[in-house]
Amino acid sequence: MLVNLLENIYQLSGAALLICAIYYYFHFKKIKKERKLTPAELTFYIITQIAGILWAISNLLLILDKNY
Repeated sequence: MLVNLLENIYQLSGAALLICAIYYYFHFKKIKKERKLTPAELTFYIITQIAGILWAISNLLLILDKNY
């Protein structure tokens, strides 16, 4: 039971991080159209994209592992 609770918390936190990452991705995309991004903003923009891809791949691998 505790393991299920921890897995649910993990999934919720991952979803919250994904939602925040998507928000910041579109926020920086909008700013990028208006002006050039600062080095810190550009770094965060790139890290956000990489983190989203890694999160999606890791969840896909977890789902595939549970099915077999």
